[in-house]
Amino acid sequence: MSRDPHLRHQGERSPVVVRDARRTDPVILQSRRRQDVSGPDGVGQGHPDSDRADPARLREEIADLTEDLQRVKAEYDNYRKRVRRDRLAVREIAVVNVLTGLLPVLDVVEAARRQGDDAAEVLFDVLEERLAALGLRTVGAAGEPFDPNTHEAIDYCASGAGQEAVCAEVLRHGYRVGDRLLRPAQVSVAGPAPAA
Repeated sequence: MSRDPHLRHQGERSPVVVRDARRTDPVILQSRRRQDVSGPDGVGQGHPDSDRADPARLREEIADLTEDLQRVKAEYDNYRKRVRRDRLAVREIAVVNVLTGLLPVLDVVEAARRQGDDAAEVLFDVLEERLAALGLRTVGAAGEPFDPNTHEAIDYCASGAGQEAVCAEVLRHGYRVGDRLLRPAQVSVAGPAPAA
C-alpha cells in the first residue's frame, strides 16, 4: 500500500521546518552572505588561495571591531556617569524636601530658645547639629554685609557710619543646602542714608 506523503494519518505528524531568516549569523556574528560564499569555518570554498587569510582584510576587521568596542565602552562610561549624576540629584532633592519641611520646627524651637527655655536650647543645638550633618547651613548673621540674594530686608535704618548696608539684626535665620537657598534670612538692615 503506497502512502501519499502529503496526507496525514492518525498518529503521524508532519515534520516541522524552521528557517532562520536573520541576516547576521548569531554564532559567528558575520553576514550570512559572507558565510554562503565561505564554508562553515569561515574559510572560502572552491578557491585554492582562499585557505590563507588576507592580512589586509584581517587588519581592517580588527580596526572595525576595535572601533566598535571603543564606541560601546564610551557609551557605557557615559551611561555610568549619567546614572551617578541622576542618583546624586535625586538624593539632593530628597534632602532639600525633608529639610524644607523641618524649617518651621526649627523656627519654633529657636523662638522658645530666645525666650530663655533651657530645654529648647538643648533641643535646638541637637537639631542644628543633626541637620548640619545633612548639609543644612544657616544664612544671616548680625554685622555681615547685606546681600539681596541671601537676605530679605524687613526693616531699614539709616546710620551715618559706614558706606555699605549691613545686617544689624537677624529676625529669622535663612538656610541653604549646598548651593541651593531654601529661604533667605529676614534681617534688619543698617546703612547709609538714601540720597535726597
